[in-house]
Amino acid sequence: MTAELVLQAVASGLLMGMIYALVAAGLSLIFGLMDVVNFAHGELLMLAMFATLVLTQVSGLDPLLLLPVVGVILFGVGVAIYRGLIGRALSVTFNRGMSQIFVTFGLAIFLRGAAQFVFGSEFHSVTGTWLSDKTVNLAGIFLPLPQLVASVVCLAAFAAMMLVSRTEFGRALEATREDRDAVALIGIDRDRIFAIGWGMGAAAVGVAGVMLANFYYISPNVGLNFATIAYVTVALGGFGSLAGALAAGLLVGLVEALTALVLEPSLKQVGMFVLYMLVLTVRPRGLFGKM
Repeated sequence: MTAELVLQAVASGLLMGMIYALVAAGLSLIFGLMDVVNFAHGELLMLAMFATLVLTQVSGLDPLLLLPVVGVILFGVGVAIYRGLIGRALSVTFNRGMSQIFVTFGLAIFLRGAAQFVFGSEFHSVTGTWLSDKTVNLAGIFLPLPQLVASVVCLAAFAAMMLVSRTEFGRALEATREDRDAVALIGIDRDRIFAIGWGMGAAAVGVAGVMLANFYYISPNVGLNFATIAYVTVALGGFGSLAGALAAGLLVGLVEALTALVLEPSLKQVGMFVLYMLVLTVRPRGLFGKM
């Protein structure tokens, strides 16, 4: 094992960690706003990747140009999920927590089955993009251009979410998070805030899905692995914390890449789960959690 190999693994891990962080950010945003764990989160990522595949084939445009389109589509999907399913599940007076779990779990199964029905169970890929088969040589460290651009886009998406938190809507979002019942007294429409929050969470996953489609296979089951990593990342960073999701995503990507140097690549997630258990043993709320 050489220093160059370690540095290469560190660079690759950090680039992949940015994508993990953005996927986890949508999950963290929804949980922090509503105390709802979205078990269909991975399937929203899968939906974004298939949307990128279809739009690329139909329009002939590069996925980078389709990024705003897929983001808007996923925003609409997120709002529709809240209006049609989550809002109704949270309105029940008995076993509300179990209702939202079964609703999102059932949605995950439905979306996965629908994707398999339409696209089949085989793997798909987006080829011939602007970023395909290109690398950047940085002082002897080779960075795949798709992952490099994806990390930059994900960082920009985080910056946008941070800016939103400073706006009037961001303050309304924070107020709703702190006391969802009292905000109605000052004229804030709680359901509207919740719906937009779900839309923002889904849009974040949409951005990650578009960037992943540039270099990762697409299948109905692609969201399962990323959903598991997102749950671990959110728990590590602290539920409801965007800064925690960013820090934990980078940490998970780094640990995963370094573990692959020591163990078989198929066991690379072992290090991530060991880190998860160690951190939560010492700090159950996560690195940045307040709950």
